[in-house]
Amino acid sequence: MTGVSVTGHEILETIRMVEIENLDVRTITMGISLRDCADGDSERAMKKIYDKITRQARDLVKVGEEIEAEYGIPIVNKRISVTPLSLVAEASGLEDCTDFARTLDRAAEAVGVNFIGGFSALVEKG
Repeated sequence: MTGVSVTGHEILETIRMVEIENLDVRTITMGISLRDCADGDSERAMKKIYDKITRQARDLVKVGEEIEAEYGIPIVNKRISVTPLSLVAEASGLEDCTDFARTLDRAAEAVGVNFIGGFSALVEKG
């Protein structure tokens, strides 16, 4: 494998962008499919959702911080994007999916991300 050659000019240009132009990485996002968490029992489905998110994203913030430290470029937001929850919750038959939203919030808080997206529905599907 060949190494990447970086010139002194490129290094100085990066330092200038970070220090003077406030360069940052706006967001890193981990995508997690929750399709396999669908269950006819809503409590069991929510447990599966919480467990999967907290298992798969447990190191997301830590890795983001390690990247920040290694490259010296701040990462403003660490977030998670999940399968539209309507696709997962429909198996439970619930009309009110508020508890599913709370499950997402608890999982996001547990792993320390800034945002979790996926409390949505596919409107073209009705």
